[in-house]
Amino acid sequence: MNATLDVVAPGTPPLPLDVVRSFIGEGARRLIARALERRGLPQPVENVRPIFMECYERVLLDTTRPYDGVPEALDALSARTLAVLTNKPGRLSRRLLDGLGLSARFRRVIGGDDVPAQKPDPAGLRLLLDEVGVSPQEAAMVGDSAIDVQTARACGVRAVGVSWGFDPGGLRGSPPDVLVDRPQDLPAAL
Repeated sequence: MNATLDVVAPGTPPLPLDVVRSFIGEGARRLIARALERRGLPQPVENVRPIFMECYERVLLDTTRPYDGVPEALDALSARTLAVLTNKPGRLSRRLLDGLGLSARFRRVIGGDDVPAQKPDPAGLRLLLDEVGVSPQEAAMVGDSAIDVQTARACGVRAVGVSWGFDPGGLRGSPPDVLVDRPQDLPAAL
């Protein structure tokens, strides 16, 4: 985000990491809008979004790593049908999972640009359920934010929150059905 701001308005002071993190969770447009507003920059989000996407794609895998224990938890869940629903663009999400060596664990990856509406709208989750032939009552959505819990609720799916993600505080405001504190406990919670 800070690289984007520097392209849009050279010399713009960078936003602190905790501020940028607080803007994440409702898609790139919201992230960009919040950052532009915070810095008082009048540029339209739609003009800045391509710059942001280019900056983001350049560093996509530079520092991104799975949380400790997550690959092992995914291995323990290999008998289940797993999918990813994210507000991140689908192409970048698939590239990210490929780069981390995790893509084979998921039957499908749906990004925010792969469906008409992003989370918390349940359209993407409904599409996943339809594709795998699973009813909402048979499914669970694992997530690390209030948006994930809201998506699960809107679709009638059980919400499993994980406290090691980017927004554990948001889970207090929108409590999941189950909260898991360690990746190794996820298989038992499901």
